[in-house]
Amino acid sequence: MSNISIISEKCVGCKSCMRQCPYGAISMKDKKAEIGENCTLCGACVEACKFGAILMEKDSNNWQQSGDNYSGICVLAEQFNGHIKAVTYELLAKAGELALSLKTKVSVILLGYNVKDNAKALIAHGANEVLAVDNIMLKDLNEEIYPELITQIIKQYKPEILLIGATAFGRSIAPRIASALNTGLTADCTKLEIDSKTGLLFQTRPAFGGNLMATIACPLRRPQMATVRPKVLKAAEADSSREGRIIYPEVSFPKNIKLRILETVLSDSQKINVADADIVVAAGMGMGNIKNMKLVDELAEVLGGAVGATRAIVDLGWAEYSQQVGQTGKTVAPKIYIACGISGAIQHLAGIASSAYVIAINKDKDAPIFKSANVGIVGDCLEILPELVKSLKKIKESKVKIGA
Repeated sequence: MSNISIISEKCVGCKSCMRQCPYGAISMKDKKAEIGENCTLCGACVEACKFGAILMEKDSNNWQQSGDNYSGICVLAEQFNGHIKAVTYELLAKAGELALSLKTKVSVILLGYNVKDNAKALIAHGANEVLAVDNIMLKDLNEEIYPELITQIIKQYKPEILLIGATAFGRSIAPRIASALNTGLTADCTKLEIDSKTGLLFQTRPAFGGNLMATIACPLRRPQMATVRPKVLKAAEADSSREGRIIYPEVSFPKNIKLRILETVLSDSQKINVADADIVVAAGMGMGNIKNMKLVDELAEVLGGAVGATRAIVDLGWAEYSQQVGQTGKTVAPKIYIACGISGAIQHLAGIASSAYVIAINKDKDAPIFKSANVGIVGDCLEILPELVKSLKKIKESKVKIGA
């Protein structure tokens, strides 16, 4: 076990270590520093002490100190009803870039039922090898079974880096896997890069409600784990000529499983995922009240798109969290993004930066959203949306008549 101690003869009671400790784990007694039980062995005090009075001993038998036995980049493939989620292909493209820097291979962990075709698709998108477990028990995304099997595979194949999509399922199982592997986890990343000096994975994510961006590294533990937001990375085109291996690792399914999935029921907002939609109609505080949200729903329905919302709308309970767009919600990249009554806070704009075409409707002509929009309409959404829906329905009806 790692340990930290104070060399009493060298300590002068300057309190530099106390001020530097982010956990308040150091106190002074008889003008000497003392380490409390809430110490996390972060090492901040060691760097702060100018007198060499703090000694930190690391367990030399812990493989995680060097990671010499760990290599390769691994992506966890997420599938639902037999379909690979788009974020998996986005992660594969980034994994390929990182692998070039580290001169290593890219593996994918694929759990599911009847997964052979999916495994071939993953190879076409950049995987060198697919570590597949094909079993009827994996048909549903069971949050008790999946982390256990993934942990077993990681221990067998020892990847240096593990990337998981920051979806609802990924966010749920990633902490369980990290805990089982006794390693760190950076959640909800928006940027990944390899540090040229150390070879460490630098993981960047929003912090303090999206007001700051933090870059985090995991120097002592392996694998280095990160969950990554969908749509912040771009997937590579599939290449059917690529060759790779499909490996079926030996795993032991957990016994006495307490969680059993009887039925999966999708809410209306989940039927068209806002992160995957080509058209997103999003609501902001300019919609006035929850009753007016039906105007956004109607426009999304006639366009065949998904309904999005700002954080303020979700906090009020007018929309579900799964619909939230922005730095603390989902990142979207639709062909058309229609912002209805959205002022355009920087946190929201960060979530729509990859949108191909932005249409903004707002009665405030100075709203920041107009600076990011391709088309701006100054006016009241409550008046404009009904007319827009009416016009679109007429266009659809006329096309049907012509076709008939």
